[in-house]
Amino acid sequence: MAKDNKKMVDAITSMDEDFAKWYTDICKKAELVEYTSVKGCMVIRPYAYAIWENIQHILDGMFKATGHENVCMPMFIPESLLQKEKDHVEGFAPEVAWVTMGGNEKLEDRLCVRPTSETLFCEHYANIVHSYRDLPKLYNQWVSVVRWEKTTRPFLRSREFLWQEGHTIHATAEEAIEETERMLNVYAQFCEEYLAMPVVKGRKTESDKFAGAVATYAIEALMHDGKALQAGTSHYFGDGFAKAFDIMFTDKDNKKVYPHQTSWGVTTRLIGAVIMTHGDNNGLVLPPAVAPIQVVVLPIAFHKGGVLEQAKALCDALRAAGLRVKLDDSDASPGWKFSEYEMKGVPVRLELGPKDMEHGQCVLVRRDNGEKVFVSLDTLEETAKATLDAIHDGLYQRAKKNLEEHTFPAFSLEQAKQLQAEHGGFIKTMWCGELECELKMKEEGGMSSRCMPLKQEHLGDTCPICGKPAKKMIYWGIAY
Repeated sequence: MAKDNKKMVDAITSMDEDFAKWYTDICKKAELVEYTSVKGCMVIRPYAYAIWENIQHILDGMFKATGHENVCMPMFIPESLLQKEKDHVEGFAPEVAWVTMGGNEKLEDRLCVRPTSETLFCEHYANIVHSYRDLPKLYNQWVSVVRWEKTTRPFLRSREFLWQEGHTIHATAEEAIEETERMLNVYAQFCEEYLAMPVVKGRKTESDKFAGAVATYAIEALMHDGKALQAGTSHYFGDGFAKAFDIMFTDKDNKKVYPHQTSWGVTTRLIGAVIMTHGDNNGLVLPPAVAPIQVVVLPIAFHKGGVLEQAKALCDALRAAGLRVKLDDSDASPGWKFSEYEMKGVPVRLELGPKDMEHGQCVLVRRDNGEKVFVSLDTLEETAKATLDAIHDGLYQRAKKNLEEHTFPAFSLEQAKQLQAEHGGFIKTMWCGELECELKMKEEGGMSSRCMPLKQEHLGDTCPICGKPAKKMIYWGIAY
């Protein structure tokens, strides 16, 4: 049975009418966030936090499988410690929140509320790394950080947000670079295999790299509205931080040398990415791997004999099969429930009424495409699992198609501007590598550099902005 295309939830602004309002509507009406009295800070409500917990659980397993351990650093950084790495502190200075009082006393050395934790890890490494036998240290932490953003939007940009930050230290540059690339690949794998979100892996330009880094790599995703979203980053620091913090170890030749470091992170921004990659005008569409509820069971006319008992038995069987299941036996109308769980993006809805029981079946409804089918109760567990796999694959293919159909080569600045104005998306060009051309694309074309893809293409021999010999192919776009 095909889905009726009629919009079921009129309370959500159409994404074609106002994408920003559509996004905010979903965040509020799907009960993901609530605003607070502190501008730019939000309450992450249980349903959204459950999504984050699922993201956290999967990624944490992937980190541990690659040999990483979890730690927890302090929330506060003394100003004197922050000042040790000049480029780093200058990069974060505009976004830092400061603590100047401790109780009723003014602090001699004011404290920064961590915007990131490189300096804290460096202080720790200086105390524990002395020999090559102490290396590598592969650490990660799950914490919140504070950056005093001027403009905010739920999940995408807030003054306090949840994230993970990996910090590693290695004996050689080769090992550190390998780690940087490995974690970028872990992020890309996670986004594609669990969030059903295709990404472009690439290196950031010199002007757009992390403060204090030698090189920054990122995964870039494309949203419904044709804007780019940086979904994760991985940084190679070289020995710059080690020199600033006087971290040295004795190598195998009994020489004192500096180690090499990395850091890498993703944030609750991934929730925003899921909303804008898969959502539609009826609400959320959640990838099954991170959905708090994978299957919702709705008994129809459950006051009639045996319906509720059968629905509970279905839930028990599905839970035993390893699925996250909810039974809604509230007295709300079936129509309200349909709209509610559609709004919340639950991948699979099961409807069970007296007539279904007579035929040994139930109705299965897919959230991604609205398809309805009758499913035998005898094979429900297998069918539900197969359907969830099919939903993931369908979401990924749809997002991949959107990415491919909205990635355009351009051979002049004017053509790049025209393509962006008409279609949005990623514009790929050759590039000379000069900052002047990067700034010109931003000033005249309204697009920032997104990344230089690891998979390079040869589109020509010259930079379309200045006409000089080209060095790299680069992606441009309008970003969140």
